[in-house]
Amino acid sequence: MTLDRIHVDTVARLASAIAAGVDDEDNEDVTRRVWDEFLDPLRAEGRVVLEPMGEQALYAVATEDAVLDDRPFETTHGVDSGTMNPTAFKNGLVLDVAQAAMAADPSDLDIHRDRTVLVTVHTTDATFAPAVGDGWHRYDDGHGERRVLQVPRSRRYADETVHELALSLAESRHALAHADAIEELLVLDGPLYPKRLLNWGTRDSERRELAHREEVREAVRNYVRLTETLIERDVPLVGFVKNPTSGYVTRTLSRAGVETPWPDDTALFGRLLERREDGRRLTDHLTLTNWFRSTGGPDEPMSAGGDALGVERELDPELYEVTFQLLYDPRTDVLFKIEAPYAVTRDETTRDRITRQLLAEVADREGPPAAVGKADDLAGIGRAEKESLRRKFEEQFDAEFERTYDDVRWADA
Repeated sequence: MTLDRIHVDTVARLASAIAAGVDDEDNEDVTRRVWDEFLDPLRAEGRVVLEPMGEQALYAVATEDAVLDDRPFETTHGVDSGTMNPTAFKNGLVLDVAQAAMAADPSDLDIHRDRTVLVTVHTTDATFAPAVGDGWHRYDDGHGERRVLQVPRSRRYADETVHELALSLAESRHALAHADAIEELLVLDGPLYPKRLLNWGTRDSERRELAHREEVREAVRNYVRLTETLIERDVPLVGFVKNPTSGYVTRTLSRAGVETPWPDDTALFGRLLERREDGRRLTDHLTLTNWFRSTGGPDEPMSAGGDALGVERELDPELYEVTFQLLYDPRTDVLFKIEAPYAVTRDETTRDRITRQLLAEVADREGPPAAVGKADDLAGIGRAEKESLRRKFEEQFDAEFERTYDDVRWADA
């Protein structure tokens, strides 16, 4: 069923009424004021939580120039983990499946073949014990690792627990296992650290308890060891966040009494980096910010003042701190976030090389770097594969998965 023309026109009139109540020029003024007055540094509860590295500045680079610029890294590696998504069965099991893969640009078929597969299972059955036993097992002539992991019990957060642990453990295990193959640059598909797991430590009591379980610490520990391994080998590590969702900066500004019209940080920085002329968005330049050092909100656990959920850090704690830069592609109207540990970006030359590399790749591809795109393709679990996996689980469990009306409604969409 579609909207009749009269209803479309009605919605358009409502949109016009909303637009009349929004002063876009005021929003732009607030955006510039925040940039000019509040981010050098940003404070929360009397301490610095965000500060520029070097000069605070906004940059615009002609897209054609960026594509043609020399790329400082000849070989890059990317890592990603794809999941089936949480699935509940009528026998009480809730599970997810994650597949992690690493890609190289230029391609390395041996690395592309390797996989890490993890099935996370939530059950309230105290007698549950998978037949394969605990721990990791090799398969595919040694090119793959697989594991079944029973996650901590949480009726309220069963879906979230199986999903986040599957995603983070598979990706971090795979990246750490292949760290020796990385010689120039590693780009994670997503944030530098498992922020959703780290955030559990600041949420309600049940999730705080989950955050300090060994299964969660194992995932965090993998990322910490990966960071240490690459730092000690002087190999830069970055996280390329395709869909930044943080609202920490805007929340901090609101608490400081700054009226913020943006729903999250992406809206703030996207507005700041967007260039317009005569009401049209200009698309001939990519725009970006300087690098920032972040020690608040979701980045606090990995700061020098944080506890990394109890995971021991073998290097100076400040070396693990999150630094980031924001990159805006006006052709697609998308904001990307580039993260790296302070150990990597404290050197101005290194952070300039990372910026030039990722700027050139985004300009060329209108999207994530090639290695990340390849890893995403390798690790992805398609819709047909998800359906096939569900059927196999149903056969093995002799129990159907719990369908919702949406499963029926969109079955043939």
